[in-house]
Formats: sequence, structure tokens, C-alpha cells
Amino acid sequence: MENILVAGANGTTGKKIISILKQSSNFNPIAMVRKEEQKSYFSEHKVDVILADLEGNLDAVFKHSIDRVIFAAGSGGKKVIEVDQEGAKNLIDAAKKATVKKFVMLSSMGADAPEKASELQEFLKAKHNADEYLKSSGLNYSIVRPGSLTNETQLETIELENKLNKRGEISRTDVAQTLVESLYDQVATDATFEIIKGETLIKKALEKVS
Repeated sequence: MENILVAGANGTTGKKIISILKQSSNFNPIAMVRKEEQKSYFSEHKVDVILADLEGNLDAVFKHSIDRVIFAAGSGGKKVIEVDQEGAKNLIDAAKKATVKKFVMLSSMGADAPEKASELQEFLKAKHNADEYLKSSGLNYSIVRPGSLTNETQLETIELENKLNKRGEISRTDVAQTLVESLYDQVATDATFEIIKGETLIKKALEKVS
């Protein structure tokens, strides 16, 4: 089984990613958290956990034989430059040094053209810069840009295009499932795409960008 580092594991979407990875026969989740008190949740669920800060040195993180990375961290609008942009870049640099096989980025719809957004411009610009940095890193990557996140029940179906040209919602669990499915080598490699709630099975939808 391959070790998958999940940055932002303590977030709502991050915990769903960990849960899906735990059920996988191919991947072993490793939760990356920032605070000591966040470790207990993962220890109770028998998930390996690493204490590390995206704003600090991350080289030690990759001494744990990390094969692939999912970046699902976010500052909640409080430190968009420090975490959503520079934190992502910091992890990309460390992942590149460790020659990980793939880096899957949770981005956001609108990150392709943040200047056109009517709100959250600073956040979308930070996500845009992080996405562009990943694209130029030389790492194999998938950049997943969902619409508005909801806590609705998982559908296991989505609508996916490189550019959807419309707004929409999607459940966090379907986003988490899409991120996990994108970890595989032959799936959505060096691809950037948008997703919202839809009617196509996630695996089938990902064939568009594979």
C-alpha cells in the first residue's frame, strides 16, 4: 500500500478524505495536522498522523516514505497568502525534493481567473498562484476545482469539464472521492478541471481528463 499525505486532514473535507483512504486497499492515509490537540482524533481512528506546519520547514514530513500527496488545507480566509498560497508552495517544494509520485490539489472554481470574481478575490488569487506553481513544478499533478461545497449526502456522481462555464454546488464527500480517485497514475495526470453535482459516476467522469 502507498502512503498518502493529507495536508489539511483536520478540516471537514480533510476528514472525509481520510475516511475514504482508510477504506482503500491501495492507499494508507497519513494525516498532517498543525496542532498537538488535533492528533487525538486520528489516533483514535487508527490513522498515522504527522505534526507539521505549512508555514514551517516540511522536509521532515517526507521522511515518512510519502508516495503521494493530497493538499486540502485552507486558512478559512484568515491567512490566504501564508497558508493557501505560500503554504501550498512550501509543500510542493518539499514533495518535489522527495520525488513523490503525484500531487493532488484541492483548488476552487474561479481560481483560473480571480480578477473576474465578484467576491473572495484574494482567496482565489492565492489558489491561482498555488495552482500555477504546482503546474510548473515538474511533479505529476491533478488540480480539482469544485463549485460551492455542501454537507449534503454523497451522490458518487459529478459533472466535470476543464471549464464548466456555470456555477454549481457539490458535496464535500463527492469532492473527497474525486481527489482520492485522482491519485492514480493514469487518472487526470497533469490535468486541471472543474466539478459540480452531476449525473456521471466519478470514475467515468474522470476519464475525460485521463
